[in-house]
Amino acid sequence: MVDLEVVYADVDRQVMLAVTMPAGTSLRAAVLASGIAEHFPQLALADCPLGIFGKVVADADVRAVQSGDRIEIYRPLLADPKEIRRLRAAKAAMLKRQNT
Repeated sequence: MVDLEVVYADVDRQVMLAVTMPAGTSLRAAVLASGIAEHFPQLALADCPLGIFGKVVADADVRAVQSGDRIEIYRPLLADPKEIRRLRAAKAAMLKRQNT
């Protein structure tokens, strides 16, 4: 058996569940079995990207859990960070032109 944590942070709250899974369980299976869906029924756990300690795991359906893992469920970004930076830079340039 392997002890680990499953974590999800929504906009207004965060839930961290300590769970014990059989060795060899995949990350995705551990998340599905953790019961976190009861706290966040709107999550599509079969499709959400997963990570361990801030690093995305590409093969969450294959990679086995290890003792001490903190499995993080990532939600989709509301806005593209590159687009936000581009808009902020354009706004700053426009303000600079107006002030000169």
